[in-house]
Amino acid sequence: MKAEDLRTMTPDQLRDELLKLKKEQFNLRFQRATGQLENTARVRQVRRDIARIQTIAREKRAAAQPK
Repeated sequence: MKAEDLRTMTPDQLRDELLKLKKEQFNLRFQRATGQLENTARVRQVRRDIARIQTIAREKRAAAQPK
């Protein structure tokens, strides 16, 4: 997921995407623990996407607040 795509999303869409990725991260952790994880690179990719969304959401909140 690219940052420029995320910047066009509304805060509600970002929250929904974050929730979806957190669920996927949980499922990936569960698969890794049971030895069923095939795509190990996906764990890292999801973790970075979560961080990217959180960063952009924080930027949007900071820009929305009056100074």
